Amino acid sequence: MNKFPFLLGILVWGLISCSKNNQGSPIIPVTDNIDTSKAAVKYRGAFTSAPGETVNGMALILIQNGTYTVALENLDAGNGPDLHLYLSKQLQPGTFIDLGKLKSTKGNQVYALSTVPDFTQYKYALIFCQQYNVLFGSAELK
Repeated sequence: MNKFPFLLGILVWGLISCSKNNQGSPIIPVTDNIDTSKAAVKYRGAFTSAPGETVNGMALILIQNGTYTVALENLDAGNGPDLHLYLSKQLQPGTFIDLGKLKSTKGNQVYALSTVPDFTQYKYALIFCQQYNVLFGSAELK
């Protein structure tokens, strides 16, 4: 018995569910203060959408008084049920740091880093749907 059509059907259902789920991440824009006049921008990258998804905006790594944060500026992402922000070594999460659920799919957001990763290795910010294992978008941090 060929299991390929069955597995393909499950994958397609997961992609559609993650993209179109009405119980998704919050969509009310967040307005966290991103003050680059007081914090130095160490790395930045523009989001690129994954196939079939939409993510726009910038990811910034900021440092102020020795404290690192990740800022999402002008984020505008498609909705999904379990969207997280990752710092990753690859374009797909293999080795990554989960910074938590997205506060919203829109707006300016700031996420604290409890430890400072080696940014020569963790050079991607990812918007990722954990529930269905779907990449929504990525930003290469340069």
